[in-house]
Amino acid sequence: MWFDDWQSIWRAVGLGFAAYALLVLFLRVGGKRTLAKLNAFDFVVTVAIGSILANILTGTSLTLAQGVAALAFLVAMQTLMSWASVKSSSVQGMLRACPRFLLRNGKVDEQALADERVTRGDLLQVIRDGGFARIEDVGAVVLEADGTFNVLSADACDHDELSALADVAD
Repeated sequence: MWFDDWQSIWRAVGLGFAAYALLVLFLRVGGKRTLAKLNAFDFVVTVAIGSILANILTGTSLTLAQGVAALAFLVAMQTLMSWASVKSSSVQGMLRACPRFLLRNGKVDEQALADERVTRGDLLQVIRDGGFARIEDVGAVVLEADGTFNVLSADACDHDELSALADVAD
């Protein structure tokens, strides 16, 4: 179907304008962390916000008030969980995965690869993406809590104190 009627078009535009304006307001109140991509919980919230916005715009069974209430709930929960994770290490442990070394000092941790379900080929691709042609030139590959990879040169890891790696699990 290409076109139904103008009323449905104007409904989507009107609801879209209102929902977008309120979403921007909620995100400003919720702070920058609301849409941060620091962990799986953040990702789920971001996807859910997008899904609700899409349902407001294109669905006919969801009212603007219901959609706005759902958006407000998600932003409030994200804000509450972020605050709680800052205040409590146990809450932080529940919501956030720990970053993990997949390679350290030029040596691949096969157990970490298996535990994190990363293939050796995936690891090699990440190393190449980091601009390295030799594993021996890599000091560390870290699988971050948000699922991204960081590749650090051997030179960068050739120091006694590596404070940025303090929370990375072996």
